[in-house]
Amino acid sequence: MADETEPEPTEEKKKGGKKGLIIGLLGALLAGGGGFYATFEGLILGPAAEASSQVAESDLPPLPDIAFIALEPMVVSLGSAASARYLRFSAQLDVDPASEAAVQMVLPRIVDVLNTYLRAVSEDELGKPAALERLRAQMLRRIQVVTEQGQVKDLLITEFVLG
Repeated sequence: MADETEPEPTEEKKKGGKKGLIIGLLGALLAGGGGFYATFEGLILGPAAEASSQVAESDLPPLPDIAFIALEPMVVSLGSAASARYLRFSAQLDVDPASEAAVQMVLPRIVDVLNTYLRAVSEDELGKPAALERLRAQMLRRIQVVTEQGQVKDLLITEFVLG
């Protein structure tokens, strides 16, 4: 008799497991569908959320007037002893919009200053990880000496390739 009662509870457990799985899947589908509907109709993340993001954007101060002057790409030879034969360099100048024409007039002097400085830098200095920031600061200072006070705000390096 004991043998006859044992198989019956095992069959009930299997049926109950399938039943629980089906109920769980139906519940997940209903919850997903309800969430989709609420989002689609704007009940969740609707107009109130969009209005608050628009208020945050209007609180931002306006961007200042900016102007950029692109420098022609330069190829500087590093010498015959260097493992890299040349440096390809290009940059843009962040200038005051009111003095853009004045900076354009002295652009040949700026290119000359940069070319002269880059030829004087050793290959060992160019290969260091922190070299780019130091070189950028040195070049910006030389550009600011060539131009009048406050005309050039920053030097943005767009290409720096040793080859």
